[in-house]
Amino acid sequence: MSQIDNRSTSEADRPHPSAIQVALLLGFIGFVAFGGPAAHVALMRRELVERRRWVEPERFSRMFAACNLIPGPSSTELAMFIGYRLAGWQGLFAAGAFFIAPAMVIMLGLAWAYTDYASTGWVQALLYGVRPVVVGIIAWAALDLGRKMLQPRVLILVSGFSLGLFLIGLNPLLVLALMALVAIAITQVRRGAGAAAAAVAADLLGPHPERLIALFLTFLKLGAVSFGSGYVLFAFLHSDFVDGLHWLKPGQLIDAVAIGQVTPGPVFTTATFLGYLFAGVPGALLATLAIFLPGLVLVPFLDRLVALVETHPLVRNGLTSVNAAVIGLIVGVGLQLAHASIDNWLTVAVAILAFLVVLWKPLAAPIAVLGGAAAGLATLAVH
Repeated sequence: MSQIDNRSTSEADRPHPSAIQVALLLGFIGFVAFGGPAAHVALMRRELVERRRWVEPERFSRMFAACNLIPGPSSTELAMFIGYRLAGWQGLFAAGAFFIAPAMVIMLGLAWAYTDYASTGWVQALLYGVRPVVVGIIAWAALDLGRKMLQPRVLILVSGFSLGLFLIGLNPLLVLALMALVAIAITQVRRGAGAAAAAVAADLLGPHPERLIALFLTFLKLGAVSFGSGYVLFAFLHSDFVDGLHWLKPGQLIDAVAIGQVTPGPVFTTATFLGYLFAGVPGALLATLAIFLPGLVLVPFLDRLVALVETHPLVRNGLTSVNAAVIGLIVGVGLQLAHASIDNWLTVAVAILAFLVVLWKPLAAPIAVLGGAAAGLATLAVH
């Protein structure tokens, strides 16, 4: 009882910010945080835990861990979860909107520029140098996530099997579902149980207005199934928009990924960029709404989800297997992008250097992208 009283007293002593205060701070972080989720979370911890003391260190860590249990962009979901915990429903919506808005506006402007100037010589040279950097960054992401998530070692086999299924053309969603079912079946055999546990379900006017419904539904699906990392999103984008709908060329996907690396805020605002390419401003807005909507819906239920995972081995093992499969998908999309962007010794060297840069300092991804752009422009000067 004393522990509960002490905890309540500690929380009572902390400041109680309003929804607009939380939203403005998270909006600022979304505007200045380059380098992906690691940078976002580091800045949130510094500003919310260390400087303002709005959140206890242990609670911040638990909240971030919980966000990794649901699909979608973990740092954006953490921003919304913080807003919800500190200021209720108003905080949830305001924090999400303010954190996403800066990156969305920047990506919208870059999409407009890309549409008008992508065919010019200097832009082509710039992107030529940037594309292999993306391959290097994805290679680092696969290695970094693999070290953290592929324990025990048997999960390496799950990851490798997922990679093989992806490379032979199986839809990424089917790969993840298959790996989850295999893990559940193995768990049942080991436990000798006669019946499966209850399944867990998640509720989840531009140049081409005819595309808007398909665009919204596809990005909604992507937001609901993209576990593990923003990088796995690119596997789904390739499957749905390059191979499926044929709205996108492989080079355009690589360009979108590269542009996402040099802009602040969530990597998932790549949806804004692509939505603009597919259907103008309405497409950009719908794509952004759709891809972040599942996380917005799930964040208020994170505490219950954590309890479910902790008490049900079937759910926990299924999620673990899905996370291992994610690594295989990341490797697969990296190989596809490498095939499309690496064609000589220069691009090989750029990819390797980018990998080494982010391996040394993960937050230096934007610097690696700018270095690749400089190398690409240098080829233009030579020729």
